Amino acid sequence: MKYSIVCSHCGRVIGDFAAWFDQGQQCTCGSKRVEIVYPEFDYERLKAPQDPTADSSSQFALYFDCLPLESRENIVSMGEGTVPIERWPHLEEKAARNGVRCEVYVCRHDLNGGTGTFKDIGASLAASVLKEHHIQDYCLASTGNAAVAFAAYLRKAGIRFTHFAPGYTDEETLEAVRRTGQHLVVSQGDYGAAKREAEEFSRREHVLISGGNIDPLRIESKRTLVFECLRQMKDIPSVYIQAVAGGTGVLAFDKGIRELKSAGYRVENPRMILVQQDECDPMVRAWERARENGFPDGWTRDYAPRENVHTRIHILTAANPGNYPLLAPIVRQSGGYFLRVEERNLPAFGRDMMNHRNLLMGPASMVCYSGFCKALENGLIHNGDKVLLNTGEGCMRASWFRNEVQKF
Repeated sequence: MKYSIVCSHCGRVIGDFAAWFDQGQQCTCGSKRVEIVYPEFDYERLKAPQDPTADSSSQFALYFDCLPLESRENIVSMGEGTVPIERWPHLEEKAARNGVRCEVYVCRHDLNGGTGTFKDIGASLAASVLKEHHIQDYCLASTGNAAVAFAAYLRKAGIRFTHFAPGYTDEETLEAVRRTGQHLVVSQGDYGAAKREAEEFSRREHVLISGGNIDPLRIESKRTLVFECLRQMKDIPSVYIQAVAGGTGVLAFDKGIRELKSAGYRVENPRMILVQQDECDPMVRAWERARENGFPDGWTRDYAPRENVHTRIHILTAANPGNYPLLAPIVRQSGGYFLRVEERNLPAFGRDMMNHRNLLMGPASMVCYSGFCKALENGLIHNGDKVLLNTGEGCMRASWFRNEVQKF
C-alpha cells in the first residue's frame, strides 16, 4: 500500500481512506486525530531538481508520490498549479528601516487557477480522494472560502455537496456557492450552529462530513507548502506568518517538517507567528494569559470562546478555538508568538500594498500582512531571517473591503 492512516493516539494502523471512511473517520479508540505515512517514499527525491517537462498544472501531479492517491486518473484539478512564492523587496525595505535586514517572501494563493484562496489545495485533494473511493455525497460547515472551493472542486468531481453557512455569511460567498449548482443551507445562528446542523444532516442522511481542521485530507494537501519552500526558496523559512482561525495550515507545515526530519533533513519549524484581528482573537487572549502566568501546567487547555464577535472578516470567525491545544505547543516550541492586529487599520495596510505592489488582496490576507509589520515593531523578526507570509485570499468576494481600500 502506498500510504497508511495511523491513529495519533493509540498508534493503530487503520489502513487506507476506504477503511477510514468506513469507520466514521475515527479510530476504534475514539480518536479522530490521525497521520498518514508513506513507508516507501524517498524524501531525498525532493532535493533533486524538478523535471522541467513534469506536469505542474496541479500541485498533486507534482507531489503525487507522497500524497494519499493511488491513481493519477483521479486527480481533480482546476489548474491551481504550484502556488507562486514571491520575494517582496518593499517589505524588506520596511524591515531595514526598522533596523532589520531580512528576506521576505509571500505565498500568493490568490494567483492559483482555482477559486483564488488557500482552500483550493485542500479541496482539490479532498475531491480527488473522494472520487477515488466513489463517494457520492459530502457536506461541510464553513465561514466562506472552504465552501466555495469545495463546492467548485466537488462539482468537477461529480460529487453532490451541501454547504452549511453561518447566518452572517456575506452574500458574495453565498452567491459563489449557488453558482456551482451545489446545495446551500444558511443557518439562523453562528458558525457553531452551522457545524451542529451539518453534523445532524450527516447523521440523518448518512452523508460523509468534512473532518474539519484536523481532517487528514486538508493536512496532507497543505503540507506540500513545505516542499514548495524547498523548491522555490531553496530553504525552509526561519519565520512563518499566517492569519489564523482554525490553524490547519500550521498543523500541516509542522507535519511536513517532521517528515523531512525523519528522512534525515536538518530542518526545524520556523518561528510560527500566528495573527488574529482584535474583533475575533480567542487564541491571542489564551496565549497572553499563558505568558503572563509563566505557561503553567495545563496552559494549552486554558482557553475560552470569544463572546460578542463583531468582525467583518467572516472567514476568520472561529470564536471557539478548539485547535488551540494543538497549535500552542508548536508555536511555543518554535519560539513563535500569537499576535493581535487592529481590524480598523486593515484598509490602510491594503492601501500600502496598492501603493507598493499595485495589488489588492482580501482582508484575511491583510491580517497576515499587518501581522508582519506588528512583528517587526515587537522585535520578533531578526537580522538574517527568511520570512514567509502565507497570505490567504484575493479580494474577489470582499467588495466592502475593496471599497474601503480604494476610498482610503
